[in-house]
Amino acid sequence: MRISQWGTTQVKKVLVLCTGNSCRSQMAEALWNKLGEGEWQAVSAGSKPAGYVHPMAIEVMKDLGVDLSSATSKHVEQFDKEAFDVVVTVCDNAKEACPFFPNAKRTLHWPFEDPADFEGDETERRAGFARVRDEILASIIKYLSLPGQ
Repeated sequence: MRISQWGTTQVKKVLVLCTGNSCRSQMAEALWNKLGEGEWQAVSAGSKPAGYVHPMAIEVMKDLGVDLSSATSKHVEQFDKEAFDVVVTVCDNAKEACPFFPNAKRTLHWPFEDPADFEGDETERRAGFARVRDEILASIIKYLSLPGQ
């Protein structure tokens, strides 16, 4: 919660949706919480949760000083009765599985490649995870810089 010259205002809430809730949505949740600086509360979920957070997602987030080691994948049904200012789908499958979130003021679709599908050696896959992380980071920064956010 933040204080403005007019009094207390509510923290804005965002739900980030993906299929497995193991890579993209987890990184987006953590980045949004960090960049939101207490003005935003982010959570993430999946339409078919993987049951874990991908180790390479945890690794590339450490590069930015963000600890995902205790994060867990969650099912979207956990949040279906909560109200959100924004719901963001970060993959096409989640957009199709959750095309309408009734308690959202605004729904956005930001499709990112699934880094879990990247092939190559560990260095190449890690570079792919870092690239997707940076794309997510840039999208959140852009959104938060818009007037009225």
